[in-house]
Amino acid sequence: MAGLALIAREAGFEVSGCDLAVYPPMSDLLHSQDIAIQEGYHPEQLDNAPELFVIGNALSRGNSLVEHILERRCPYTSGPQWLREAIIPQKRVLAVAGTHGKTTTSSIAAFILDQCGIEPGFLIGGVPGNFDVSARLGDGDWFVIEADEYDTAFFDKRAKFLHYRPDIVILGNLEFDHADIFDSIGDIERQFEYLLRGVPSDGVILVNADHAGLNALLARGCWSQIVPYSCTDVPATWRAVALQADCRRFEVFHEDLHVATVDWALMGRHNMSNALGAIAASQIIGVESAAACASLAEFQAPKRRLERTNPASSIALFDDFAHHPTAVRETLHSLQNLKSTGKLIAILEPRSNTMKRGVHRGELAEALSIADTAIIRRRDDLDWDPEELTRVAGGAKITVCDSIPEIVDAVCDMAKPGDRIVMMSNGDFDGLRDLLGVRLN
Repeated sequence: MAGLALIAREAGFEVSGCDLAVYPPMSDLLHSQDIAIQEGYHPEQLDNAPELFVIGNALSRGNSLVEHILERRCPYTSGPQWLREAIIPQKRVLAVAGTHGKTTTSSIAAFILDQCGIEPGFLIGGVPGNFDVSARLGDGDWFVIEADEYDTAFFDKRAKFLHYRPDIVILGNLEFDHADIFDSIGDIERQFEYLLRGVPSDGVILVNADHAGLNALLARGCWSQIVPYSCTDVPATWRAVALQADCRRFEVFHEDLHVATVDWALMGRHNMSNALGAIAASQIIGVESAAACASLAEFQAPKRRLERTNPASSIALFDDFAHHPTAVRETLHSLQNLKSTGKLIAILEPRSNTMKRGVHRGELAEALSIADTAIIRRRDDLDWDPEELTRVAGGAKITVCDSIPEIVDAVCDMAKPGDRIVMMSNGDFDGLRDLLGVRLN
């Protein structure tokens, strides 16, 4: 929603808004753009008689301001619908979709296009490392958007990405998630099917060929050009081959012809795949592929995507957004491939709605077994007890803690120089990052 506010302001609209809690850095960014924000959902928001209310999907019936908007018959819409009607008609759209990697891939694509003179607009669901803002209108024809499958608003339960009408889609992967709104993988596939139905016949679907599950989606119907990419031996138009275990150097091939060698700061096979999808998309848009690859030497990962928080310490502390077993697995594999003589310690907060329900707890135990030891936070709002994971294969590595101070003490008691520690949550982990940073430095 803050990103949409930034775009609206840049497009010439007068914008104000409110949220339950308003705090830096986003509050500072909005103030710097002359966007007035108030804390709380008070009826006084109606006093200025806004021409339109844009309502985020976190709000629902019963919210005091929502009820006043409905009672007064005020005009309202959702963020994705506003974007579709006010901005997208002026642009061509590159949409990045999938269960994992959308923020990173969107950031890479926007960065490549920006570095190569395309001047794209973008809307990214995280904080990009190379830009001062998470969203901008852009002066060029192209708009890069993180295409989220989550529902749009309390009055529109379609996936957000159905509003975006993309010309190019990067389809990175597809797994079951968002158990609060989807009952099965089939429900999610149906939304992705609708997304592909909206891509024109001269549009392009870039498909990660390493995820065989995407074949079932494509079999539902696709009327656009399909361009596969792969980081394995699967036949594909675009391929990447790692030159070292941590994937910080890799070669890029297009139709079996060597394009360039990428040497960049990000680690992990999943990030190599993210980059390959973005490189392929930029080539379709008109960027010379060797230039796209060369630009990645300056790319900085979005915040909280395997972010090293204490580069000077002998104990490496990382902060990561992983909140699905597949993402946990990829994060831990990436850190496992770092040269180190120490232990790999994983700390997980099961905070997403799917994690709270315990939908993936079997796969979660398997993913955490990659670490030498793992700590799970037992939140009060869980529908299951993480203690279950200690009783499955590899569970002897897992410790359950009830509080943040308990986690800090447990980590500091076991951590030694050379160790790698990673915190994984889709929230702020109640300040664990800063608490560990102070104790471990």
